[in-house]
Order: sequence, then structure tokens, then C-alpha cells
Amino acid sequence: MILDLGLPGKDGFVVLKELRGQGEPLPVIVLTARDGVEDTVAGLEGGADDYVTKPFRFEELLARIRVRLRTHQSYKGQEETVLRVGSIALDLKTRQVWVGDRVIDLSARECFLTEVFLRHPMHVLSKEQLLNHVWGYDYDPDSNIVNVYIGHLRKKLGSDRIETVKGMGFRFRP
Repeated sequence: MILDLGLPGKDGFVVLKELRGQGEPLPVIVLTARDGVEDTVAGLEGGADDYVTKPFRFEELLARIRVRLRTHQSYKGQEETVLRVGSIALDLKTRQVWVGDRVIDLSARECFLTEVFLRHPMHVLSKEQLLNHVWGYDYDPDSNIVNVYIGHLRKKLGSDRIETVKGMGFRFRP
């Protein structure tokens, strides 16, 4: 749940207290303009799993949501912690990547890009989709950053793993 503290009719702190009072384990991220230390502490001690102040970067909020969902799913015992496609594996908790039995060092962005590909093997993903998933919506669509990182991944994971589909995007092959 993304909870704004400035709700009409009822303060967000009250909503949070009621949720936690009912034993609701749902992950809660407070998203608010209240940026004082007292409010942050009150939110976290009141049961929020995270606290984000406005203005915020959408890509950061998405990353925080993914972390909370992974933690919540793991707590429930339902989360897949290792993504595998062919001989490539990514541990979502440690962020380690293996090609066969070899551990590969990847930067944070390379790791996020690898995760997107492993979640969508054999799908053609456009440059815009990759930009949105890995860099966020406010990134310049004319940037060549996707191509640069695809080049890095080809060197690290194998040149035959990521295929360029002319005029459409990229496809990850097992």
C-alpha cells in the first residue's frame, strides 16, 4: 500500500495505526510531503515499512515497491528468490549473477537490466520498455544508454545472449 498522510477526512497516521492494530501485514510505504524527522520517525515506528517524501523520483519509488513486495512475498514463503534462464541465474536477494558456475560482477543497472530480461526471456523488449523499467520514466528516450548497457551485458553474459531485433528492440535468449 502506498499511503499519503494528508488524506481528506482521516489522517494517514490514523489509517496506519488502524491497519497495524488489525494485524494487517500488508507492506505500507508512506508517500508524503511531510519531511520532518519527527514525522518520519512517527511513520516508521507507527508501522510503515518505508517513508518517502515528495518530491520523489518515480524510479526510486518503484524500486522501493519491488523491495517491499519481495520482502513481503518472501515472508509469506511464496517468492522465487533465484531467477534462472538457461545457464544464467540471478539471486534476487544477494544480486549475484552466475553464468554456469561462474559468478559475474555486474553494476546495479546491469543487474536490474538482467532481471528484466530474465523475467521476460524470448520476449522482444523495446528500448523504451527497458528505459522505463531500469532507468525510470523521466529518462531521455533519445539516449543511447540502453545500447551501452546491452553492450556491457553481452561482454559479461555472452554475446549470443541478447539479440537485437531490428526496429523493435532486444530479446534475451537462454
